[in-house]
Amino acid sequence: MSTLTTKRFVIRKSLIGNNTIITFTNKKNDTITYNHDDIYSEFQERFETMECFQKYGNYTNSNNIPAFARHLQIK
Repeated sequence: MSTLTTKRFVIRKSLIGNNTIITFTNKKNDTITYNHDDIYSEFQERFETMECFQKYGNYTNSNNIPAFARHLQIK
């Protein structure tokens, strides 16, 4: 298991299977932590169909963890 600190929520193809715990601080100064693989596994089909994920190999959101994945946030 590895950890990563970023400036935004991110799901990356290069992190799949690494069981990475990601922490980021959004624009409202809220710190959010999540397990990359847990979110990717539950919403794999959703990510795989996104144009940005197909083209760039990642999905990002600088404001918050997406509403569909908030229940997987680590408190």
